[in-house]
Amino acid sequence: MKTATLLSERPRSHRLSAPAATVTDAAAHMLAVQSQDFTAGRWVLASRTRGEPAIRTVDRAFDRGDLVRAWTMRGTLHTIRARDLGWVLSVTGERQRQQAAGRRRDLGIDEHMLAAAREAVVPRLRDGGLTRAEMFAGFQGAGIDPTGQRGIHLLSELTLRGLVCQGPVVRREGIAREQRFVLVEQHIREHEHPADPLAELFVRYIDGHGPATVADFAWWSGLTLGLSREARERASGRVVEVDEGVFTAVRRPRRATAAASVHALAAFDEYYISYADRTGVCAPEDLAAVGPGKNGMVRATLVADGRVVGCWTHSAAALGSEPELFEDVDMDAVREALARFSRFLED
Repeated sequence: MKTATLLSERPRSHRLSAPAATVTDAAAHMLAVQSQDFTAGRWVLASRTRGEPAIRTVDRAFDRGDLVRAWTMRGTLHTIRARDLGWVLSVTGERQRQQAAGRRRDLGIDEHMLAAAREAVVPRLRDGGLTRAEMFAGFQGAGIDPTGQRGIHLLSELTLRGLVCQGPVVRREGIAREQRFVLVEQHIREHEHPADPLAELFVRYIDGHGPATVADFAWWSGLTLGLSREARERASGRVVEVDEGVFTAVRRPRRATAAASVHALAAFDEYYISYADRTGVCAPEDLAAVGPGKNGMVRATLVADGRVVGCWTHSAAALGSEPELFEDVDMDAVREALARFSRFLED
């Protein structure tokens, strides 16, 4: 595919040049967005929504049960529309267990420990949910040491089994950074049931990330390449092959007439992270500057006309600092992009 076409179509499918009506609509379109960093994950959705929604608008969607956060793929926390959680985990859950099996054996996690953990926290979850610290305290009360990642792996497995997810936001002074774990059966009111979940996963990935390849989908979903090829075959007729091995959506969102040309995207934003090959939007010589680095971090990026042209930091303490640019860019447009993030944080 020609670079110019890709740089035009990717922002469109990502809802950067065609923003969604609401943050929940943005989440539905993207299907799942990486949210290990909770503030970054909320900005991923707000940056794809019309009208500059504030962080509290995203938080209300979590509180209402429209959005949840869970380990949906690659053993990594993602934000997802609540009604999509169950069927996505029906595709990705077993693969995540396989990938974590060795580490869980090392931690002594077995069916007996999982049963004890479940018995310790489920009764308490029925009264509005628990913070992570409170979940860990429940594990400790059952004689389970949550340190050394044992607690996180237990939370992940309880999620993969469809029992819990992260929902309402815990209020605090400043920017809220924590959610309560809640019971799926209580918190999620409606569930989607696609006829073919594997095919649906491929279609929805292409809808929100195309143009993209099967290899890109395999990386994003965490599924094997063989299963990813099967997903593509089963999705035949529901996506369009625009170049050899490159797929895009049958119906693409309409571009906004006044969409910004420069975007300040979050750390771990889907626009960069969700592809096996990132050189389509980022020059090879700039990949190391963006990441992942040795610490696993992927930096927040500045995107101009579809290309990654620099990095910035979205920690509250660093707002107002100069971005790191890889090439000449319209600085007024850069400042306005960064200002949109500052406004997002305002309560």
